Amino acid sequence: MAETPSAFFSAVAVTILAVLGGCSSPSEAARAFFVFGDSLVDNGNNNYLATTARADAPPYGIDSPSHRPSGRFSNGRNIPDLISEQLGAETTLPYLSPELRGEKLLVGANFASAGIGILNDTGIQFVNIIRINMQLQYFEEYQKKLSALIGAPQAQQRVNQALVLITLGGNDFVNNYYLIPYSFRSRQLALPDYVRYLISEYNKILQRLYELGARRVVVTGTGPLGCVPAELALRSRNGQCASELQRAAGLFNPQLEQTLRELNSKIGSDVFVSANAFGMHMNYVANPQAFGFTTSKVACCGQGPYNGIGLCTTASNLCPDRNKYAFWDAYHPTERACRIVVSHMMTGGSEYMNPMNLSTILTMDATV
Repeated sequence: MAETPSAFFSAVAVTILAVLGGCSSPSEAARAFFVFGDSLVDNGNNNYLATTARADAPPYGIDSPSHRPSGRFSNGRNIPDLISEQLGAETTLPYLSPELRGEKLLVGANFASAGIGILNDTGIQFVNIIRINMQLQYFEEYQKKLSALIGAPQAQQRVNQALVLITLGGNDFVNNYYLIPYSFRSRQLALPDYVRYLISEYNKILQRLYELGARRVVVTGTGPLGCVPAELALRSRNGQCASELQRAAGLFNPQLEQTLRELNSKIGSDVFVSANAFGMHMNYVANPQAFGFTTSKVACCGQGPYNGIGLCTTASNLCPDRNKYAFWDAYHPTERACRIVVSHMMTGGSEYMNPMNLSTILTMDATV
């Protein structure tokens, strides 16, 4: 039986107080935090790009501290923001932000960009987005800036001791393979072959992260892709999750976990930590009332069936209480749903975080 959100939050609070008690200023005491990936973790990079993959207009950000859109695909905070809270750190700035300079570099950086995937042809309809290879190039560039600030040895140490989060894969299905009927990729490769190809390419990305100094990397699998409001609107006649997209996630996630185990074995250290995003999200999708949600099918902001068609705009339907909705828009969870996910990341057992959860990582690394 799933734990309630309140139980999760209590456990997190106790753990974080124990681990982070006595910290001074975030930039001095907290470890750096780096984020790579797509719209689930983008906190504003796309605002600086000429692309349609943006969340820079109301009602995005309606429940954020500023109550204004920031580029996050959320009504408020997203998963990286909430992890930063647990680290006792400031929120990482988007790498493209002009504010990311001087001591702000010590906090880390968010390189994520909405619309991207593992493959370079994922999200081509969004044109100007920061594909993953460019995100890694920016990470190299960041390290040069950090070295200029604090010296190369200290910069390398800060990167080695940082926490890294990477979230990729979902768009390779919803914005590539299944974007249109008979897409190029679906005609080129059967689904099992496509998944194997994705995993082989992801393996290269993760190895490159390690080469660039990442030594503690949380890698999230895909969530229940067939259950998001957009896919319910497009593919579901009875409100059930779209089976083909669920099948895709079911093929992808176990192979990703196996790849992480093999990489760790090759390195001889638990560098890569698998986060079972499918299970974390599926808890509240399957039983929303147990987590205090009214619905996990209808998005708070949108239009059409399940509010799953098109973008969230000022002309969209908007729910009055975002805490009652698991999904904010057609694809992205609400802040409250994100808090449930981060709680699993912090204190969840091996069914959610393997080989260890974030609380264990923080405790273990603090004693090194």
